[in-house]
Amino acid sequence: MFEPMSRYQEVETVKMTLQNSHGEPRVVSYKRRRFLPSGTAMTTLAEHTVVQGDRLDNLAARYVGDPEQFWRICDANDVMRPEELTEEVGRTFKIGFPLS
Repeated sequence: MFEPMSRYQEVETVKMTLQNSHGEPRVVSYKRRRFLPSGTAMTTLAEHTVVQGDRLDNLAARYVGDPEQFWRICDANDVMRPEELTEEVGRTFKIGFPLS
C-alpha cells in the first residue's frame, strides 16, 4: 500500500466490515493512526539554520539523501506542519536519526 520508505509503512493495517446500502458486507482496509515519535528519541546528525529560499525537500535531499524523507526532519523537531521549519529565516533545527 505504501512505499518501503514511507512514514506509514510500519503502521498497522486493519480491516473493518461495513454494510453497503443494500445490507451487503464490504471490507474496508485502513492504516491505524500514526503518532509522532518524540524528537528527543533521535540522535542529532546535524543542525541547519534556515536561510532565505530554503525548502525542506531540498534540505532532506542534502542531509538525508532523499527529498521524500522530509518527514524524518519534521519528526526530529516535533513538527506536524513541514512549512514550520523553513518559514522563519534564522531558525535552527536538527537533522535527526531514529534510534530504533
